[in-house]
Amino acid sequence: MKKNIHPVTKKTTVTCACGATFETISTKENIQVEVCSECHPFYTGAQGKVKKTGNIERFNRKYGLNEEK
Repeated sequence: MKKNIHPVTKKTTVTCACGATFETISTKENIQVEVCSECHPFYTGAQGKVKKTGNIERFNRKYGLNEEK
């Protein structure tokens, strides 16, 4: 490694808007984030599962072609 070109790293405290904190190593001293793994809907399971329909299903539903006659 070349000398005097790399930034100095130090222990950092990351604080989330929900109040969770954890330590990591960074070039900044304190980091504040809005969303972390403890409050993000994907990680907490609060994210709803959306069933996406294809274009054919939407077309058939729009024109009533799925109904048996």
